[in-house]
Formats: sequence, structure tokens, C-alpha cells
Amino acid sequence: MSVQNLNTFDPFADEGDPLGGANQDVGSQQNYIHIRIQQRNGRKTLTTLQGLPKEYDAKKLLKAFKKEFACNGNLVDDEEMGRVIQLQGDQRTKISNFLTEEGIPRASIKLHGF
Repeated sequence: MSVQNLNTFDPFADEGDPLGGANQDVGSQQNYIHIRIQQRNGRKTLTTLQGLPKEYDAKKLLKAFKKEFACNGNLVDDEEMGRVIQLQGDQRTKISNFLTEEGIPRASIKLHGF
């Protein structure tokens, strides 16, 4: 007679370690494009875009964003997150609409923020 409750079972054995894989980047979880907003001082905000696929030129995209949205921005190279585009103001919905018009599926874009 065996008792079922005494068997050991690891619920995470099949999943593995999500951050343990050497081929995954921490900033680009499942190839999502992350659009975030950060609070600066007062009412000023900063919008960041990270996880952009390699086939898109970040410099040309930044130039198009700045011209289309009438805001300033810059490109930051981060060790953990890769290339990050920063724009002044809350540009989350504008960036999302721009990227979907360029052919990136909306399911791969994640909007974060308050």
C-alpha cells in the first residue's frame, strides 16, 4: 500500500529557471517591446522604449519619433537592457500607434506606467 501524499513533486521542474537561460536577455522577456514612463521632477515625465528588434535602426527611429511627436529624445546604451530610446513627455500611446503602423504586432508591445 503506497500513500500518494508522500511522493515528492516539484511544480517548477518542467518550467526551468526563467532567468537562468544564457540565450535570454533580461530586458527582452519573450521578445516584447517595453514602453515605460518615468516621473522626473514635478509634472515632467520621461518615456523609455526598450526591447526593439535588431533589424530596426534605433537612430533612425529616434529621429522619426522626435520629428513626429515634436519632442526631444536620446539613445542610451545600457549593459543590462541594451539600447534604450528615451523621449520627453508621455509618448506611450503615440509610440505604440507608430510601431503598429510600421508592422510590429500589437501583441508584442507592452505598455507600462501609471
